[in-house]
Amino acid sequence: MSTPSRPLALFLSDLHLQESHPRTAEAFFGFLAERAPHARQLYLLGDIFEYWAGDDDLAEPFHLRVVNALRALADGGVEVFWIAGNRDFLVGEAFARAAGLTLLGEPHVITAGGTRIALVHGDAECTADTKYMAFRAQVRNAAWQRQFLSLPLVQRKQIIAGLREGSREAHATKSYEIMDVTPDAVEALFAATGADVIIHGHTHRPNLHQHGARRRYVLPDWELDAEPKRGGWIELSEDGTLAVHTISAD
Repeated sequence: MSTPSRPLALFLSDLHLQESHPRTAEAFFGFLAERAPHARQLYLLGDIFEYWAGDDDLAEPFHLRVVNALRALADGGVEVFWIAGNRDFLVGEAFARAAGLTLLGEPHVITAGGTRIALVHGDAECTADTKYMAFRAQVRNAAWQRQFLSLPLVQRKQIIAGLREGSREAHATKSYEIMDVTPDAVEALFAATGADVIIHGHTHRPNLHQHGARRRYVLPDWELDAEPKRGGWIELSEDGTLAVHTISAD
């Protein structure tokens, strides 16, 4: 009997890890210990943390547990890659070194079995939300980040808490269509990368979309501490086959 081939890669996003959501965190730690070691690569496509105030927060016990779990996976021979999300774009080189992972820009393109796959978080493609796009441009600016990271950690966390509250209020008045990726942005991404497949998260609206002969997979967010319970990942085989896996709500 032949043994199953080792998956080439696993993709997940939008865990929004935080100490106040222990079941979600434990599901992720279980995934890293039980599922991820069987793959050659793991791609984390943004918003792994609920927020990240800077790499000087690495010593916080919960953060350190996440870092150590990722490091154990990397030390076991799995290549770990990270694309920034809109919640954790301040993850930097100190975090990457501690966790044993590689930071990637976006879009990042990989090829398997002749299939070109473009990887992004997904927020840059939500171009109908013009207020968010302006905010994104501001906080992704290197000068803004240097200035922000020069503030005391406690002050940064207070600012982030205010921004999160403002974001929740804004989301209450925005339609799903405005907060979703736009067709024009998706087509531009396909054209710029020459990809056959796009994989992204951010929208929390998991699905498989057909764009002619091309496909776009949207990853789910992870939430095991509230209803409805949800989560999952996508698995890539050497031949380019993609399979969607869903976390049981049990």
